[in-house]
Amino acid sequence: MIENKNIEMIFSALDKQLAVSGDRGISLVVCGGTALAALGLVTRTTKDVDVLGSLKGGRIHQIGKFPSWLSEAAKKVARDFNLPEGWLNLGPESQLDTGLPEGLSKRLQKIIYGERLIIHFISRVDQIHFKLYASLDRGGYHVEDLFKLNPSEAELFTACRWVLTQDVSIEFKQILISFLKKQGHEKLAGKI
Repeated sequence: MIENKNIEMIFSALDKQLAVSGDRGISLVVCGGTALAALGLVTRTTKDVDVLGSLKGGRIHQIGKFPSWLSEAAKKVARDFNLPEGWLNLGPESQLDTGLPEGLSKRLQKIIYGERLIIHFISRVDQIHFKLYASLDRGGYHVEDLFKLNPSEAELFTACRWVLTQDVSIEFKQILISFLKKQGHEKLAGKI
């Protein structure tokens, strides 16, 4: 499992594997549980690293498929840290097609792990957006993560406005309103 105490070791090991392969390196944008833990926003474990894309010239770009040299390096790190296959994945990459919260790339928090690996973690504000969306879609630990971030009413309202751009159906809006009421945000639900 990946957790607050071993994230640096795992990414440093990935950097070393990239150096062994002789490749130039990569700059990745990471969201989800690993980003929450790496930035100390939430103490939790996760089984994977969710990659949104790569950062080039201040913009996030889709990768489509990891280059073979990165996949091979990730397999070696998986072996060494007993991580599941696919621990480094592009699961959330489709979010680039549907749209990111405005200003996300300007709020990225950069950590350099050696000479070849740079990770840009999404910020707390953007995690609120993503976790609200995931809470409506999947519930469970996403709801816990969302409220551990202690969002203000204004932050939740901004996240609600973004979430409604991801699914414009009346049914989804009703799901959002119901969720807000259930979580004790009746006043905010009335503004949606």
